[in-house]
Amino acid sequence: MLPKSLQDAIDALGTLPGVGPRTAERYAYYLFRSDEKITKSLIDGLSGLHSGVKFCPVTFALIDSSENLSPLYADPNRDKTTILVVEEPLDIFALEQTKSYKGTYHVLGGAISPIDGITPDQLHIKELLERIKKDQVKEVIIATNPSVEGESTALLLQKMIGELSLPDLKVTRLARGLPLGVDLSYADQITLSAALENRTDL
Repeated sequence: MLPKSLQDAIDALGTLPGVGPRTAERYAYYLFRSDEKITKSLIDGLSGLHSGVKFCPVTFALIDSSENLSPLYADPNRDKTTILVVEEPLDIFALEQTKSYKGTYHVLGGAISPIDGITPDQLHIKELLERIKKDQVKEVIIATNPSVEGESTALLLQKMIGELSLPDLKVTRLARGLPLGVDLSYADQITLSAALENRTDL
């Protein structure tokens, strides 16, 4: 029988994605045996997570709670007539590392997945369509992940954007330089740069 405090730590760590019971035990025991400063640093880092981070009301990117808009959207040097659509906020950081894109972003908040109960109305598609009209967007780059869910979401976006009937609006998709089954956040900078440069019309 483990001490209650240790078991509580194991149970808490076990709720993290990809962390099984054995891994949670190793993490908890490591923290117990380590300098208390490490545990304190971890606690301090996590304690401000919800109060210090929020979603941009326009792009749905992650921003500091003190900010009103994403710096990438508020920056006058960014091209607001180009929107790159991604599934999750962390995809933005991967694409920004390429230094190849100067437009703005829009985070859907996931991809359509009936198995997981994620429907189109749960994604930020309506807000995207409003932005396209408001910012007089000339190009929408769909950068959903190359998965079944990502492809389904891309097809729906293409259909809904097409229904706006904006003759000067171009819809493109990242080139197939991205390997199937690889999330954007795990792709290397060279692959992402090539995918951006070789995007194609839909």
